Amino acid sequence: MPRTSAKKSPANIQPSEPIGAEAVWAKIGAWFAQQGWQPTEFQRAAWLAYQKKKSGLIYVPTGSGKTYAAVFAAIAELLQNPPHPKDDGLHLLYITPLRALSRDVEKSIRKPCDDLGLNIRIETRTGDTKASLRRKQQQRLPHILITTPESFALLLSYPGAQEQFRQTRCVVMDEWHELAGGKRGILLELGLARLRKMAPAVRTWALSATLADPQTAARLAVGEGNKATIVKADIARPVFLRSLLPERVDAFPWAGHLGLSMRDKLVADLDIERSTLIFTNTRYQAEKWFQEILDARPEWAGLIALHHGSLDMRVREFVEAGIKSGALKLVVCTSSLDLGVDFPQVERVYQIGSPKGIARTVQRAGRARHRLGEPCEIACVPTHALELLEFAATRSAVEKGEVEKRPFLQKPFDVLAQHLVSCATGDGFIPEDLFAEVKTAHSFCNLTWQEFVWVLALVEHGGENLHAYGEYHKIARDEAGTFRIASPRLGHVHRMNIGTIQSDAQLEVKFLRGKTLGMIEEGFISRLQKGDRFVFAGRTLELFRMEEARVLVRLSEKTSRAITKWPGSRMPISESLSAEIRALLSDRKRWHESAELSAIEVILQRQAEVSAVPAAHQLLAEICRTREGHHLFLYPFEGRLVHEGLAPLLAYRFARLQKASFSLTVNDYGMEFLCREAFPFQEVLTAAFFSPENLAEDTLASLNISNMAKRQFRDIARITGLVNQNYPGRRNLTRQLQASASLLFDVFQRYEPDNLLLRQAEREALDQFFEASRLQRTLQRLSSAEILLRQLPHPTPFGFPLLTERVSSHLTNESIADRVAKLIKQWSDP
Repeated sequence: MPRTSAKKSPANIQPSEPIGAEAVWAKIGAWFAQQGWQPTEFQRAAWLAYQKKKSGLIYVPTGSGKTYAAVFAAIAELLQNPPHPKDDGLHLLYITPLRALSRDVEKSIRKPCDDLGLNIRIETRTGDTKASLRRKQQQRLPHILITTPESFALLLSYPGAQEQFRQTRCVVMDEWHELAGGKRGILLELGLARLRKMAPAVRTWALSATLADPQTAARLAVGEGNKATIVKADIARPVFLRSLLPERVDAFPWAGHLGLSMRDKLVADLDIERSTLIFTNTRYQAEKWFQEILDARPEWAGLIALHHGSLDMRVREFVEAGIKSGALKLVVCTSSLDLGVDFPQVERVYQIGSPKGIARTVQRAGRARHRLGEPCEIACVPTHALELLEFAATRSAVEKGEVEKRPFLQKPFDVLAQHLVSCATGDGFIPEDLFAEVKTAHSFCNLTWQEFVWVLALVEHGGENLHAYGEYHKIARDEAGTFRIASPRLGHVHRMNIGTIQSDAQLEVKFLRGKTLGMIEEGFISRLQKGDRFVFAGRTLELFRMEEARVLVRLSEKTSRAITKWPGSRMPISESLSAEIRALLSDRKRWHESAELSAIEVILQRQAEVSAVPAAHQLLAEICRTREGHHLFLYPFEGRLVHEGLAPLLAYRFARLQKASFSLTVNDYGMEFLCREAFPFQEVLTAAFFSPENLAEDTLASLNISNMAKRQFRDIARITGLVNQNYPGRRNLTRQLQASASLLFDVFQRYEPDNLLLRQAEREALDQFFEASRLQRTLQRLSSAEILLRQLPHPTPFGFPLLTERVSSHLTNESIADRVAKLIKQWSDP
């Protein structure tokens, strides 16, 4: 809770209408006063809504006290009717998306409960919880439980779950913007739908600070048929963004050309006496920059640390404790710390590279001065010059209060299949009853009976094509007509694989004689041989041996440049940020108002001189010829994922008009089409060429949808339970999962082309790889845009990053720099 200067008497905390026993609230008010706090208006509003049996969303800025707004009315109930410590009965369930949050939340809830003399059991259950405690919790839940969506789903899968949860009165879902609409959130929605049946009096409250569509997010939290109450707060928490500017910017920038050259500038800006978080977008970047900063300032050893989700729990806890105690002054981290972990001690936040989104920027900036109403600042460090344009656009969007809208998935059948098996593994279900229950989850409100029956048949006997194989007969109907798990072994395997988080198979990294360092992706480690060195957890390690799901290592005295790489390192700019970038480029008056745009004025001016800087209503097309062939550069400024779908679509349309082969390159700003033979681009580029008509047909024809859907199907098959990664005593490797899922995909495609999981895989592939819905909106915009066509002697500053990205795919870093230098010299004169 934040500290405020104003003081009120304890009696003033009561809402305008009584919300409970006066003595209880006086006691709570006295506790608040002892902390030097006073409850805010939104906290009182949330407590009143809870007392009126309402559910909904608490939507207020970070550092405002959302946790106490959500839980204190439930704590008041326990104070009014204190349970015996040995009595069973879960009263408050608090769900967080990250394990790191659970430890902070438990401390925040435990303190007032202990201070107020509430003798109850408060426990945490995550993947990090000791096995002995998890076993006890299966038999007897505490009065307050802090857990994750996956652990909640696991608890619902045990027989007796209905008895365990029947007394639950309150569920809080923290950081709801991270869960809502995704598969993790939908699995939680289904769990809440089941919980509402077990405990009809339960109230559900979601918490968030960054949402573009609070109404829909609230409906997801409360379920269909329930009215959602949205509690807001008129609390200003300004976000300031500044950029570290390079000493010099070339007129022809290329991705990575700044990179670590900004290290010294960053280190000079850091103040080791002030608690600081340095965010990166990937775990690879975190490891890299941690090493670089330590190399530059070896005297900071012991004051600087590394934090990301693949590190061992004990390492993460040590770092978090060090931040809070002040022992650690600087932590290089990923999104593992950008959610609501409470670090009031943190004064400064840095971001390496563009955060690629408005909400992500606000979230990370909010880690600084995490206190009520305090302004927060984030300093951004570019890794290439055009990221300064993204920084300026992000600041502009933040000042306007804009936040990206997030897509909400509808009816993911793999999640439904997993839920059906979990219900059967638990207390069992009657199909008609469960169908009605599932439809109360907002994400499944449009589910048809035919779709439900299809998924039911899949988990009962393998559906149309897998009925001959006993391993797919997961559930069976008993004499009373209730579906239950077919065997205890199947139930055990199912519980080991509950969840929807997608990742490469992970292997434990452990010293030959000593502690565990964390988890590493199989895809990276499988490329190494015994004796190879790599950097992980901030140390240079030598691979000694791999055994089962464990990687044995020892410290190496030699250095290594091989830093562990994880998948998912390319983050595209969001749709809202793309629009802001185009608006910023349109208004030349604003170029001189921004330090970032002033820094890259040499690029913008050169671009305007040799070609054009497009306005928001325009599409710039540049045509030139080099020794490599004939180039077309287009600049929609819509982000990498959209461009990766748009480029092959347009290439297909080009080739349909005149036979040709193209080499394609894309980045966040544009795309390059390279053709060996001359092509009449200028004649083809009309508004009609970008029409969204026949988009579905052209997409299927231009993209290898089947191959992409096959890749996506691996995760769908795992979530469904058609393939399993974990078994008692062993673990399937990624290549084994891929082979099994690939075989199932081929069977379904050949014998059941209308298989619902196949259709889902195609939809998800298009959305995941190309943001399909956004692709359609992009085409609608481009079809009405004014096309600026320029015939040029060589690529421009906007086109140069695309050219170097293509060239870099088969050159080393040194030869890239050499090649770039030659090209810049060649094109230095317009």
